[in-house]
Amino acid sequence: MQSAVPSFSDPTGSPGPAGNGRRRVFIASCVAGLAGVLFGYDQGIISAALLTLGDSFSLGTLGKQAIAAGMVAGALLGCMGAGPLSDRWGRRPVVALAGALFLLGSVGSALAQSPTELTLTRIVLGLAVGGASQIVPVYIAELAPASRRGRLVLLFQLAIVGGVLASSLVGWALSDDPLLIRLFSRGGDWRIMFLLGAVPALMLLIGLIFLPESPRFLASRGHVERARAILLSLRGPDEDPEAEMRDIQGAAGETGSWRLLFSRKLRPALIAGTGLAMFSQITGTNAVLTYAPTILSGAGFDRNSALLISIAIGVTITIATVFGFWAVDHWGRRRLMLRVLPGSILALLVLAFVFFGGDPQGMGKFFAVGGLLVYVLCTLGSINASLWLVGAEVFPLSVRGKGMGLVTISHWSFDLLISLVTLSIISLIGVSGTFILFAGMTSLGWVFIRKCVPETKGRSLEAIERSLHEGDFLSHG
Repeated sequence: MQSAVPSFSDPTGSPGPAGNGRRRVFIASCVAGLAGVLFGYDQGIISAALLTLGDSFSLGTLGKQAIAAGMVAGALLGCMGAGPLSDRWGRRPVVALAGALFLLGSVGSALAQSPTELTLTRIVLGLAVGGASQIVPVYIAELAPASRRGRLVLLFQLAIVGGVLASSLVGWALSDDPLLIRLFSRGGDWRIMFLLGAVPALMLLIGLIFLPESPRFLASRGHVERARAILLSLRGPDEDPEAEMRDIQGAAGETGSWRLLFSRKLRPALIAGTGLAMFSQITGTNAVLTYAPTILSGAGFDRNSALLISIAIGVTITIATVFGFWAVDHWGRRRLMLRVLPGSILALLVLAFVFFGGDPQGMGKFFAVGGLLVYVLCTLGSINASLWLVGAEVFPLSVRGKGMGLVTISHWSFDLLISLVTLSIISLIGVSGTFILFAGMTSLGWVFIRKCVPETKGRSLEAIERSLHEGDFLSHG
C-alpha cells in the first residue's frame, strides 16, 4: 500500500515518495517569493505613477521625493521589527504579517485622497517590503539544502525583478490611454496601478496556509521532533537529512543576543552582510530604477518613450537575474560580483560622457539608453543578485534573524538616503556628475567585496557558522 504523503500543513508525517522533498522546497520558495513580486512591483510602480500623479495633486520635486521615499522609510522601520519578531514568533508568521500589510497598503494607496495620505499608505507598503526583505531570504535559506540554496534564494530576487517588470508594463499601459475603466473621475491611472498590488498579496496569504515553519527555527526553540519531520519531508533521496539535523542541533544550542551579534567573532559576518547591503544602494541601482523615466523625459524622450524604455529596463533586469540565478551556484557569489561589477563601472562612465554638457542629442540618446541597460544588466546580475543570499547565509542560526535585520536596515537606510537626495544631487552637479559619483561608489564596492566578502557557494549554513567560530571566515575566496 502506498504511504501517505504529508502536506505542508501536516509536517509530522513520513517523508513520502522520493523526489517529493525537492518539489516541496521549490513550491515553498515560490509561494514565499510572492513577497518578492510585491516588493518589486510596489517599488517599481512609483516611477510610472509619478508621471500621472499630477492629474490629481500639485507636486513639486520635494513632494515627489517624499512619496517615493515614503515606502523606503517604512521599509526601514519594517526591517527593524522583522528580525526580533522572526526570532520570537517564527519565520512563517512574519511572512504572513508582511502579506497582510502588502494588502492593506495596496488598497490604501489606491484610495488616497491627498499626497499626505498617499505618503502614509506608501509607508505601510514599506513596512511590508522591509519585513519581507528581511525574512523571506532567511526562510528560504533555512528550508533549502546547501546544493540548491543559491538558486532557491535567488527565486526571491527573480520575483522582485518580475514585480519590477510587471510594474513597468502596467505603468506603460495605464499612463496615457488607460486600458481599464477609470476607478475615479481623475487620477484613475495611478490608482489602478497601486490597486493591482493587492492581487499577489492575496495569493501570498492563501499560499502561506500550506507552508511549513523553518526546521532550523523549530530546532532553536526546542521542537526537535517537529523540525526533524519537516526536514525529512523537504529532502530528496540523494540528501542526508539526519546528518543535516545533527548539524542543526549542534548549532541550535547557542543562545542568540545582540551582544553576541556584535561580538568580535561575528564581526566579519556583520561587515560582509551590512556592507554589501550598503554598496547595493550607494552604487545607484534603485535611484536609477525609480527616476529613469524622469531622467529620460528630461533628456528629450516623450513620456511614452520613457515608459517604454522602462519596460526594456525591466526586461534587462529579468535577464540579469536569470543569469545570476545560474551563476551564484556555478561561479559562486563572490566571483560573480568581482567578474561582472566592472561592467557597471564602464556603463556609468559612458553615461557620464553622454550626458556631459547637457542632454544627449542624436546618437547620444541611443548611447544613453544602451548605457542604462548595460548598467542595470551588470549591477542587478551581480551585487543585487547576491545581496539577499549572502545576508541570509553568513550569520549563525541563533542570531540569523537579528543579523539579517541589520542587513536590511543597512539596505533601506541607504536606499532612503539615495531616494531623498537623487533629484537634488542631479540639480546640484548634473546628470553627468551623478553618474560619475555612482561609478566611484561602484569601484569602492568592488574593492570591498574582494577584501571582506567570503565565498559561500556549496557550503552548509552550519559550515559557514563554524568558520566564524574558528576564525577562518574570510579564507574561503
